[in-house]
Amino acid sequence: MSPFDVLLPRPVEATAAEGIFPLDETTALTGPLPAVEWLRTQLRAATGFPLTESGSSAITFSVDESLPAEGYRLEITPAAVRVSAADGTGAFYAAQSLRQLMGPAAFRRAAVHSGRWELPCGTVVDHPRFGWRGCLLDVARHFLPRSDVFRFLDLMAAHKLNVLHLHLTDDQGWRMEIERYPRLTAVGGWRERSTVGHGKLGALDDRPHGGFYTKDDLREIVAYAGERGITVVPEIDVPGHTQAAIAAYPELGNTGADLGVWTGWGINPNVVNVSDETVKFFRDVFDEVIEVFPSEVICVGGDEVPLGQWRESPDARARMAEQGLTSEAQLHGWFIRQMAVHLAERGRRIIGWDEIAEVGDLPPGAIVASWRGEQAGVDAARAGHQVVMCPEQHVYLDHRQADHPEEPIPVGYLRTLADVYAYEPVPAGLDADAATRVLGAQTQLWTEHLDTPRRLDYAAFPRLSAFAEVVWSPAERDPEAFLRRLTDHHLPRLDALGVEYRPLAGPHPWQTRPGVPGLPR
Repeated sequence: MSPFDVLLPRPVEATAAEGIFPLDETTALTGPLPAVEWLRTQLRAATGFPLTESGSSAITFSVDESLPAEGYRLEITPAAVRVSAADGTGAFYAAQSLRQLMGPAAFRRAAVHSGRWELPCGTVVDHPRFGWRGCLLDVARHFLPRSDVFRFLDLMAAHKLNVLHLHLTDDQGWRMEIERYPRLTAVGGWRERSTVGHGKLGALDDRPHGGFYTKDDLREIVAYAGERGITVVPEIDVPGHTQAAIAAYPELGNTGADLGVWTGWGINPNVVNVSDETVKFFRDVFDEVIEVFPSEVICVGGDEVPLGQWRESPDARARMAEQGLTSEAQLHGWFIRQMAVHLAERGRRIIGWDEIAEVGDLPPGAIVASWRGEQAGVDAARAGHQVVMCPEQHVYLDHRQADHPEEPIPVGYLRTLADVYAYEPVPAGLDADAATRVLGAQTQLWTEHLDTPRRLDYAAFPRLSAFAEVVWSPAERDPEAFLRRLTDHHLPRLDALGVEYRPLAGPHPWQTRPGVPGLPR
């Protein structure tokens, strides 16, 4: 077995050579890239070595623009380590690989290792298969404090993932400060209680839940992510999943009812109205979103929009007549296009859940996130649109991991570690031209039932490790080799990082949730 078989995600090419490079107090770490300082900080803590810019042996980083985007070449000899990177992100990924090669102790925050630090000699040539290697983090259902978002970003970066899709708003909470509309967080940022368990099967507790990020909080998150090669794609979900906004500003609703922030889970009948004032309201919101988030892509949601309130609304019927629309579904598409055109005028483009492909012509540049299965993504790619594959049947990590009765809150499809590793982001039967429009894939962590960082750890890992290899490494995969690398090398790294992942044999007793009902499919 090659010493480079410890790497995860698996590199494109790795060739071992004789010998080792010893890392000690005389080793220099040099180069013009920000990744050098990041690596120096991590390894100084773990090794206690100074790793200054001069020494008798050297780890040297340089730029080679002939390499593929985000790619790197790592050459280790007994005398030196040379890293060539296509860009700053490629250099960061090379730094992650070097850290992995040093063993789990390199992931500690203090020097606990005994014995010599060594790097195996050889060459690694590596770059990602897909440009979109994403994970959605739902902070609307259960708020995640900023420090825990930083930690999650570090874990994403350790797996060479590069898109954090931040789900900031939903029926159960509004999590982003909007200066024009302060009640969105003052009122919409917290709920009186939460449902524990799935839907009508669950029980309400009486513990208030809330929280939100200031604009400076989010700017800090964006900057922290960027230093790790991660783009933060914000989501403001419209026109459904909006009860928190309606609770804050009742004039956004259709019924005039005095609604609170929703305390349940599932699909909510309350949607925003289609008045000029409401359209302006959300244009204003998106203007503040793009002040904070530099991402070219902004998510407008567009999923699970019940049409009943619009059917009963004279104002909605008047809007349909004005626009020449014949169905409420077309009105849904009209609303999405108002946001898309507004964002396009400001140099941005939208991504939306796959319902946006069913409710009228897609706006130019729109990306379809195919979540209800693969067919919507196939259809969109064949029609010339870019897609991100995120089918719930395959990559929803909040879904249950086993049929075992101790599996906590068993919801959704059964998706084992092996199932996630077997997922192929390019659907079968997609021709070569359409396949180029598959930007990549994204896994989801919806947090109705993930109310703490410990529950997030349990749901995400080690399945997120498997997903990371799916979207980074070549399409040909060896499940047995992956499991060996995971068990022998990567789980010890997660242990060193303090990740409370699900053991392969099943949950620890403290990871179970006896008596809390789920709804398995």
